Amino acid sequence: MTPPQARTLVTAGSRVAVLPLLALGAVWAATRLGMLVLLVRDDIGFGGVSREVYLTYAHWYGELTRGTFPVDDPTWQYPPGAGALFLAPALVPALTYFQAFVALALLADAAVTVALARAGGIRGGGVWMWTGGLPLLLHIPFARYDVQVTALAVLALLSLHRRPWLGGVLAGLGATVKLWPALALLGTPRGHSTRAAWASAAGAVLALLAVLSLGLSHPLDFLRQQGGRGIQIESLGGTALALIRLSGGEEGVEFRYGAFEFTGPHVAAVACVSFLLTAAALVFLLLWRVRAKRWTTATPFDAALCAVLLLTVTSRVISPQYLIWLLGLAAACLTSPHTGQRPVALLLLPAAALSSLAYPLLYDDVITVTPLGCAVVLVRNALLLTAALLSARRLWTATT
Repeated sequence: MTPPQARTLVTAGSRVAVLPLLALGAVWAATRLGMLVLLVRDDIGFGGVSREVYLTYAHWYGELTRGTFPVDDPTWQYPPGAGALFLAPALVPALTYFQAFVALALLADAAVTVALARAGGIRGGGVWMWTGGLPLLLHIPFARYDVQVTALAVLALLSLHRRPWLGGVLAGLGATVKLWPALALLGTPRGHSTRAAWASAAGAVLALLAVLSLGLSHPLDFLRQQGGRGIQIESLGGTALALIRLSGGEEGVEFRYGAFEFTGPHVAAVACVSFLLTAAALVFLLLWRVRAKRWTTATPFDAALCAVLLLTVTSRVISPQYLIWLLGLAAACLTSPHTGQRPVALLLLPAAALSSLAYPLLYDDVITVTPLGCAVVLVRNALLLTAALLSARRLWTATT
């Protein structure tokens, strides 16, 4: 029989273990309820955050159910796997399309929370980074499909250590939806892990593309809509153009390709610089992969966050939902005690808050390029640029 004193210690230990779980559950439920309330009201700042779902996504859903990907639609810029996500609300026929979409986004959010808690512990920084960081974006996460994509990338990273093949499958599925989850495999250790992960990723990509191509026509039409993208007003290049406009330049703003973009005499030059910076980031990542010699359990997490940060800040587009990706990857980093990305993760929190300040709260100022709107985006982008450079330096010094 268990002595009374031992039973008391076991009971006390169980109570201590339950308290953080209850705290996590309470914070998650309260913050998600607040996000849902904002989504239902959808009347703060530049309204219409949710119309992306019940107008654009629902329209695409209608075309997909008729057996074709959107054709000649400049706003359709997503790989074929995105079609599966836009069709997913059909799995919940009792709800409207909008309700089912939000419910699935909430389910993906919960899955990431549980996975991070299991990987890094309930008291770990990873699960709290995600639980507390996502609400900084207000209701945007539940009105975009990036939470689902981020869930695939985070689950892929957390699976790589024990089951490289499973991590590869999840990363491959994510890549068919929005390309960037493929970067989750950048930091896999050389040898069997890399071969297993990359082979299973390739298999998953080919399998899903084959299924979608058999069921839907025009799966590659999205490629036609990529080349014409300009400089979005919230991107790093957009900040440079905003400063030129405030200094008396002739730059204008137009709604094209589903986003507000700059027009004017300096756009082509800024787009060229953006392309060159993206190329430089890819060269750096390739060089790092070749030169890296020391791997820890945190290296795949750190490399994925670094890669996505570098390609985000050099992109012609930085939409607020991109912060969902970065928060998820930073949370994965914080599940490991060996990560070198803790300062980077801390920089992403104010960047997320400023992103929701720029959109939707002050989006009128951002569109019209007022000093206030420009200042908010400038500070946000400065934080992202600092985070990207710091992430690259810490990844390089920790592994080469």
